[in-house]
Amino acid sequence: MKLIFEESKSGRKSFNLPESDVNLKDFPGELSRSELNLPEVSELDLIRHFINLSRLNFSVDTQFYPLGSCTMKYNPKILEKAANIPEFLNLHPFLSILPDSIDRCKGALELISDFQDILCEITGMDYATINPMAGAHGELTGIMIISSYHKSRNSKRTKVIVPDSSHGTNPASASMVGYEVVTIPSNSEGEMDVDELKKHLDTDVAAVMMTCPNTLGLFEKNIKEISDLAHSVGALMYYDGANLNAIMGKVRPGDLGFDVIHVNVHKTFGTPHGGGGPGAGPVGVKKFLEDFLPIPRVKREGDSLVVVSNSDKSIGHISSFFGNFAVILKAYLYIKLLGTEGIKYSAEMAVLNANYVMNRLKGYLKLPYDRTCMHECVFSLSEMAKKGASALDFAKFLIDRGFHPPTIYFPLIVKEAFMIEPTETESKETLDKFIGAIIDAVKLAEQNPVAFKELPKTTVISRPDETKAAKDLVVKA
Repeated sequence: MKLIFEESKSGRKSFNLPESDVNLKDFPGELSRSELNLPEVSELDLIRHFINLSRLNFSVDTQFYPLGSCTMKYNPKILEKAANIPEFLNLHPFLSILPDSIDRCKGALELISDFQDILCEITGMDYATINPMAGAHGELTGIMIISSYHKSRNSKRTKVIVPDSSHGTNPASASMVGYEVVTIPSNSEGEMDVDELKKHLDTDVAAVMMTCPNTLGLFEKNIKEISDLAHSVGALMYYDGANLNAIMGKVRPGDLGFDVIHVNVHKTFGTPHGGGGPGAGPVGVKKFLEDFLPIPRVKREGDSLVVVSNSDKSIGHISSFFGNFAVILKAYLYIKLLGTEGIKYSAEMAVLNANYVMNRLKGYLKLPYDRTCMHECVFSLSEMAKKGASALDFAKFLIDRGFHPPTIYFPLIVKEAFMIEPTETESKETLDKFIGAIIDAVKLAEQNPVAFKELPKTTVISRPDETKAAKDLVVKA
């Protein structure tokens, strides 16, 4: 496909501007730009160019997107419509913090308060904030809250414990707050090894960060014992909410012993994901941590709503005003649309779809942990790699078949990892087509593994040097 500059023909225009009715003063010559050298194309050529570019992209709206861990969940279009209601869209954020203006944005504040209450009900927490701008930002916020809590008690704790299957943001968040990260290995069941955990639990530990279900898609059967052990030495339990979609409405992390949680609303409550944002990562805490929540906060006092803009123990501002309000609005409506029973059914269908895929494919691919999974299943393509077809090769194969590849090479503890998360919205027909494509890939790997090296063939670029492409960007024509 040509660059739009290559389509340029002198004299062609895709727009016409009206004559200016403003008398312009002379502009200093030394500040003037040279010729812009913009492409000159007709409106029709311009539209076709960008529409054709868009058709080269994968998206949830165009293809099955079974990304494990980085869930690509369908986003109902009504959520976008709600976020564009003028009364919400045009609100100025200063209205929320000026005492004499609160009544002018009372509807938005009521929504925030209601969402916080709903989030607490779903997660088993007591108080929540919507201020974090993304899941990783929510993690950082949660660890900052934990750090401030320990400091308020003059408890000098230096370590945070994570499992070896954790998301990379877990140790990163802990490290950014100044903690030493201690990694606990997984046992033969794919869960945190409790005996190893006991060896490292002492009064230097500030928190244990866990995802449950974990990144192998497995529920941690010993989670209550782990929580009790952590609390016995004064450490707090942090819940990485990336996999809440598998248990929402069925199990509350707060009831399992977790003290702090962040929620990825794009993975759980149907908001958009990808392209760098916008995102949201609301955080919930148990009652004893309320005072440490960031400001500003929407809080209900009797029949009135107030905005708390200062607090002695608060970790302070972590974002502008209330973060990405429009994203929270979409998540709020998603929950309201599903309702209590719909939330439960959504989790059940996510688990059913993942187990269907796992059981259909485990006769073709190596399954490191052969047990009932939750919302995602993780295979190892190590046996295929020995034949010459790696997890990356399988990913390239699927592109030609019209599927976005699953997550590969994560979690790190599984060699040639191939993580599949179908989400709850995909039909059996779609899953069957995807499963059929995987089976075809297995057959090709056995018969002609060299053929993979030429794939994909349907894309503009087939096999770029991906490391070089990331590190040596060409950002201009």
